[in-house]
Amino acid sequence: MYISMIELMKKAREGHYCVPAIAVENEHSVRAAIQAAEEKKSPLIMIALYKVNPDIHYFGRIVEDLAIRAKVPVAMCQDHGGTYAEAMWAIRAGFTDVMVDRSTLPFEENIAQVSEIVKVAHAVGVGVEAELGHVGMANQYETDGTGGFTVPEEAIEFVERTGVDALAVAIGTAHGVYSGVPKLQFDLLAELREKVPVPLVLHGGSGTGDENLKKACQMGICKLNISNDLKRGAIANLNEKCKDGMGAYAMYPLLYEGYKNVAAHYMTLCGSEGKA
Repeated sequence: MYISMIELMKKAREGHYCVPAIAVENEHSVRAAIQAAEEKKSPLIMIALYKVNPDIHYFGRIVEDLAIRAKVPVAMCQDHGGTYAEAMWAIRAGFTDVMVDRSTLPFEENIAQVSEIVKVAHAVGVGVEAELGHVGMANQYETDGTGGFTVPEEAIEFVERTGVDALAVAIGTAHGVYSGVPKLQFDLLAELREKVPVPLVLHGGSGTGDENLKKACQMGICKLNISNDLKRGAIANLNEKCKDGMGAYAMYPLLYEGYKNVAAHYMTLCGSEGKA
C-alpha cells in the first residue's frame, strides 16, 4: 500500500507512537526497509534527498512498484528539498510527500516559499513537511545543537499561514555523527506538542541515543529521520562478516542485512512495531 506519510503520522499522533523515516538511496535499501517493516508489522516512511540517486524519476518508479506490493503501508518523502524545481521533480517522480527545508531563511521568507510549494503539492494530493527552527550538523554541535530552537508561538503562526501538514522542529538534535550524546529540550517538545496542531518531526535521529529518542517519540514526535546509523550498520555488518575477505562475494546481501537490522531496531524503539 502506497500512501501519504501524513496519514501514517496522524495515526501515530493519535496512538502516541512514532514512525521511523528510513533514508533510502537505491533498490537494495528500499527492499531492506520494506522487509524490516513487514517483519515488524510496522508502517514505513522512506526518505531520500534529491541527489542521492542519479535518476529521481526512475528511482521513484522503483519505490512505487515495490511499495504497492508491500504488506504494510509505505510512504516516500523527498528529504530537505532545496529548490522549487526539486520539489516538482519529486512530485513528478511519484513521491507521496515532500519536505521543504527553508529553515535558514528569515521567518517571512520561509513562510512565503513553503506556502508556494504547499499550494502546488496539495493540488495533486501530495503532503508537505516544513522545518521551523534549524537542525544543524552534529560535528558543529557546540553551536548548531544549542541554538536555533523552534519557538512555539512562531510554530503556531507558521502552520496556520503555510498550511503545512507536518512540522520538523529543532529541540537539540543535529545531522551526522555526534561527539557524545546530545541534550534534548523535552520541556520545549512538550509545549510544541500541546500547541502545534500538526504532527511533529525530528531530524538528526542517528546517534541521539535510544533513551532520548524513545522519550521523544512518546512525547509527541511522529516521524523520526534516520540515515547515518543505517549506513554505518550496513558497513559494520559487512566488515564483521568479511574479515577473511571472502565475504566480499556477498557484499550486497551483507550490506542489506545490516541496513535492515538497524531499520528494524528503530521500528521497535519508536513504538511502530505491530501498528501496520
